[in-house]
Amino acid sequence: MTLTATIPARVLVTKIGLDGHDRGSRIVAAYLRDAGMEVIYTEPWQKIDSVVALALQEDVDVIGISSLATDHLLVPKLMKALGNVDLGHIRVIVGGIVPDNEEAVLLKSGVSHVFHPGADREYIVDVVARLARDANANRSDG
Repeated sequence: MTLTATIPARVLVTKIGLDGHDRGSRIVAAYLRDAGMEVIYTEPWQKIDSVVALALQEDVDVIGISSLATDHLLVPKLMKALGNVDLGHIRVIVGGIVPDNEEAVLLKSGVSHVFHPGADREYIVDVVARLARDANANRSDG
């Protein structure tokens, strides 16, 4: 019998910009942690360069950005910054209040998925697990 080790997904859950409302991101972080993922959680008010540096340092598969204001409009800059340092394999998700027309902008910039209020736990966990597998399959270092 052969045993195969499963490496848990590594997910960075954070907020960029000035929005400090973090209840939703804390709940999602707990969902992911309870599902066996390794979660790196930051306090709100992160800058893009700090998120990129932490993603590199922590070797994450997925970055989850929470937005209840308009801070999700900063995410295209995050996508570009990740690409500039060869971290384009990392999947980025956004959760929170995102109008339909702004969701299209996020997806066009490379965001993998947008979750809206009311997304259920199982759905969130399933999508993040799939995206983490995709990220690992597309790593250029291994």
